[in-house]
Amino acid sequence: MLSLIVCNIKMSKTFRINYYNQNSVYEIYSKEVYQSDMYGFIVIEDLVFGKNTSLVVDPSEEKLKTEFANVKRFYIPSHNIIRIDEVDKEGVAKITSADGNIKQFPSGGFPVPPSSNNTEK
Repeated sequence: MLSLIVCNIKMSKTFRINYYNQNSVYEIYSKEVYQSDMYGFIVIEDLVFGKNTSLVVDPSEEKLKTEFANVKRFYIPSHNIIRIDEVDKEGVAKITSADGNIKQFPSGGFPVPPSSNNTEK
């Protein structure tokens, strides 16, 4: 009987995604991350923001909440991804400056894989 109870508990995954965007590093939390059908893009869905349990409000998290207020899913070029981690619980989403050693991977020059829609030779 115990095994039936354990099987019915839904294990929810949470991902921390760090990516480079216009001279800033975004750290966001999401429930869904996967490779897009569009070549070279990662899909981020179901964003998670921390609960405001104190009187102090983090301005960078509030900026991210307003930026992604009505967004169902969004696409990040894979060369802008710094890191994706599966974590136990969400933290505080934030935007930090990329003034340190973080540099964007050179874009362009990615070969397009052959497909039935791509008939160029």
